[in-house]
Amino acid sequence: MPIILGMMSLGQLGKSIGDARKDQGFRQIDLATRAGLSRATIDALENGRASDIGVSKLSRILGALGLELSIRPATHERPTLDELMKENADD
Repeated sequence: MPIILGMMSLGQLGKSIGDARKDQGFRQIDLATRAGLSRATIDALENGRASDIGVSKLSRILGALGLELSIRPATHERPTLDELMKENADD
């Protein structure tokens, strides 16, 4: 999934959450229990199958990992051709 004007896609966010979970030594069920969610929800998010996730669920997941979501001004820089080609190669 592409990054549009510097914004992270839900798929990329899920991958980042999965990486953080693994770095902390948690299994999906451990994170699900800490966040009060199902393991299936964590799995779908981490593996890019979640079409949508609410802010409340996302906050609980991030909180369980000791992470936070930050808001910053969007960049208005367009991606370079090399960045777009790399992005397509990663898919």
